Amino acid sequence: MTTSLAADLHGRLTGRKAAMLFISITVLLDMIAIGLIIPVLPHIVGTFTSSNEAQTFWFGVVVFTFGLANFFGSPILGALSDRYGRRPVLLIGIAGLGVSFIVTGLATALWMLIAVRVVSGAMQANAAVANAYVADITPPEERAASFGLLGAMFGIGFILGPVIGGLLGAVDVHWPFFAAGGLALLNWLYGWFVLPESLGHEKRRAFEWRRVHPFAALQGLAQLQGVGPLVWVIGLSSLAQFVLHTSWVLYTHFKFGWGPAQVGWSLFAVGAMMALVQGVLLKHLLVRFSPRRIAGFGLVVGSLTYLGYGLATAGWVVFVVIVVGTFLGGGAQAAIQSLISNAADPRHQGQTMGAVASLNSLMAVVAPVFGTALLGLVSNRPPGDVMIGLPFFFCAALQASAALIAIRFFRRRPEPVPAAA
Repeated sequence: MTTSLAADLHGRLTGRKAAMLFISITVLLDMIAIGLIIPVLPHIVGTFTSSNEAQTFWFGVVVFTFGLANFFGSPILGALSDRYGRRPVLLIGIAGLGVSFIVTGLATALWMLIAVRVVSGAMQANAAVANAYVADITPPEERAASFGLLGAMFGIGFILGPVIGGLLGAVDVHWPFFAAGGLALLNWLYGWFVLPESLGHEKRRAFEWRRVHPFAALQGLAQLQGVGPLVWVIGLSSLAQFVLHTSWVLYTHFKFGWGPAQVGWSLFAVGAMMALVQGVLLKHLLVRFSPRRIAGFGLVVGSLTYLGYGLATAGWVVFVVIVVGTFLGGGAQAAIQSLISNAADPRHQGQTMGAVASLNSLMAVVAPVFGTALLGLVSNRPPGDVMIGLPFFFCAALQASAALIAIRFFRRRPEPVPAAA
């Protein structure tokens, strides 16, 4: 009997490691594809506009439409993964992403670009379902480290994707979209033949439309026992992050004269540091510190990092801020993600992670309104003017507010009891 139990335990651990490897590679390939287009999307918008103000406005519209579609699509696809399994929903999302990249590269008018980003946003549920997949195969006490490993794959994707995208975009701004589409379809083939299902039939639940519209999903997220106020923390942090995403390419272009290649290398630095922190350092920090302490400290450091971006006086200063800020605060996101996941029961992981993704998407919808408006106010200032960093000063204030809410909440509430695995 003892031998049988040991063999069963060994089999489960081996299967869990194999499944984690599969989903990590899937996320890695997915993020390389997404990273390819980051340095060039504002520039392809610029091919349809004639001024900095128009380029800033229409880039904001493109980002807004993607986020709006993802806001409505994420909780639906997350709940569908609770009903039909993670694998088919992941494959649908990857295929939709690949096709949308190729069509984006072929776009000949601004309306086509906006339309295809709507479809891409609706189909792109990979992050939510991948997080639910990790929660399926990982016990609660190990989820912070597992989410950190997933974050490391995101980081490595951002090491490779933006650099390749920047180099290709320096030749032709359309090439990265074709490369991203091909890589996404290659990822789909990998998932079709290799990726196993993580959610057993006994843990699946019925799909109900009344529970999956984004506002109901967010309400359910806020009602999770012991972590409700963290919804505000996720929202404020996500808003700051998406304002950065909306502003980064144009900010560095206006202030330092950067093109796709320099943007690609800056994102390479971000990805390298995220891979180091979440893939290597975080598991050692979790031995000494709780996810709550890591989250609180990381949020404070994040606020100072945004401030550093806005105050940077030269391009090399930006790289220093990336290295120092990510090294000290890069574990906060995985720590908060684990707290949210542990508060949800196994039958609702897809819906819960979908709600988190929907909240992030809502912030992606709101962010261009703030980011492009603030950047538009300073877009005509001379290169090097400190006021061009206005969007990042706003980000610093948002992140500081998130840090205050989190620290106050952690001090007032005891450690939550993890949901049964």
